[in-house]
Parts: sequence; C-alpha cells; structure tokens
Amino acid sequence: MSVKKAIIPCAGFGTRFLPVTKVLPKELLPIVDTPALSYIVDEAVASGIEEIVIVISPQKEDIRRLFEPNVALNARLEEVDDKESYLLANKPINAKISFVTQETMNGNGNAILLCKEFANGEPVAVLFGDDVMYSGSATPVTKQLIDAYEKTGGTIVGCQQTPEDVARRCGVMIVDKPVSDKITKIKGIIEKPQGEIPSKLVSLGRFILSPDIFDAIEKTPETKGEVYLTEAINLLAETKGVYACEFEARRYDIGNKEGYLEATIEYALRDENLKKNFKKYIESIKA
Repeated sequence: MSVKKAIIPCAGFGTRFLPVTKVLPKELLPIVDTPALSYIVDEAVASGIEEIVIVISPQKEDIRRLFEPNVALNARLEEVDDKESYLLANKPINAKISFVTQETMNGNGNAILLCKEFANGEPVAVLFGDDVMYSGSATPVTKQLIDAYEKTGGTIVGCQQTPEDVARRCGVMIVDKPVSDKITKIKGIIEKPQGEIPSKLVSLGRFILSPDIFDAIEKTPETKGEVYLTEAINLLAETKGVYACEFEARRYDIGNKEGYLEATIEYALRDENLKKNFKKYIESIKA
C-alpha cells in the first residue's frame, strides 16, 4: 500500500524558546524568511504525500493561518501590483491540509492516535515539527523512508548515526539484523539511554507507521500521564517487523536554540541573494 498521508505533530508548548513561544508557535519561527513548518510540509509534498494532518494545541491556532489566504495583505499587494510578493504570500501547497486539536498534552503517542480516522487503515508518514531536514537536490528524507517501507512492509524509524550527546537526548535502536546497506531490523528503541548506548542508530523525528500502530498505541501504558510513540513501536517490534532506515540529509534540531541558529545561518548561506554579504559578515566575526 502506497504512503500518501502524513501527520505532523505540533502541539507542544515550546518552552525552550520562551518568551517568544508565549505568543508564537515555535513551528512558525522563521528560518531566514520561511516558517520552519513550511520546510517540513514541503518535504512531505516532495515525497509524494497528498494529505497532511497537523496536530495542534488550543494555544496554537495561529498555525492554521499559515495555510489560509491573508485577505488584507493580498488586496494590498494587488493594489500596488507587487506580483513577486503576492506569489510568495500565496505559494501553492499541493496537498490537502487539515488539523486536529490535542486538548491535553498527554504524549506524542496520543497525538498520533487522534489521527486514526484520518489514516483510515493506511500507512502514514510522521514528521515531527522539531526536525528540519535539508536534502538539497537529493531524495527527500520522507521519500527515502517510504522507499524503505515499500521494501519491508513494516514500520520504519528514520535514523542517523550521531554524536553520543545527541544520542542520549533521543531514541536509540536496539538492532536485530541488517536487511540492506541502509535498512536494519530492530528489536526496539531505548529512549534517552542512561547506560550503555545499544547502537549507533538514533531516531531523528521521521517515521513511516504501518496501520497496526494505532492498536499498539491503544495498548501502550501511560508513563506519568503520557503515551509515547516509541513505546508503541516497541510493542510492534515484539510481534511485527520494525526497521530502522539510515537516511541521508542534514538534520537540524530546531527544538533547541543551537540547532535553530545553525539552521538559520546555513539556510542564509544557501540563499543566492544573501550568501555573499552574509559570508563576509560571518568571516568578519571570526576575525
């Protein structure tokens, strides 16, 4: 079954970016001039996704506005005949966007479970709103994972090999056996390992979930009032095939300030209109 639907969880409070996230969802923070969420949606669409549901909280209704026309702005841009700005403000999305509200912050597993009706028995891609992936002209990360799903038929966890300090903040694969150069069957995931790190493969915010994930989430016990997606995936790994796919891309963890600043600087250096003078500025700081 082909993967044509995606879920983007965006309901968290974003406390690491206070005070700005008191009034602005962190997914709307700009990387140069583009909201971080737009890069994630673009990745999904470039991967062949046709329907996207974004999970928001009651405090994040502003996210809806990113995907709606700004009537007053459009009228002004038409009045002054600013075609370039009009096109930027009304860039086609090429996917159907809908929203689900997570009323209580009770875990990313429950955020996914809210989308069971949306999935309607189909596999779904999941793209966490904290992770922006730059693939350049290469295959988008979500498409890499879709290709792995089509080869294996099982849930796919997008992974890379990371430094130890990153691994200890994320989920690390307990590996079983390799399927190919980039795909490895796993026995489970250890979230934020405290002891020995079980492998070099670290989960970094991209998944393809088989339809049976929703039953697994419903069977997953709460931990301090929350249900975690990784625990549901661990249940699947006990009875079904679950696989890690090592993807190729530059990943930015925009859930923390350092990762967000790295993304902003590197995207600016890729911008044809900015890179020359901005590079000179960066070099002047080094001097």
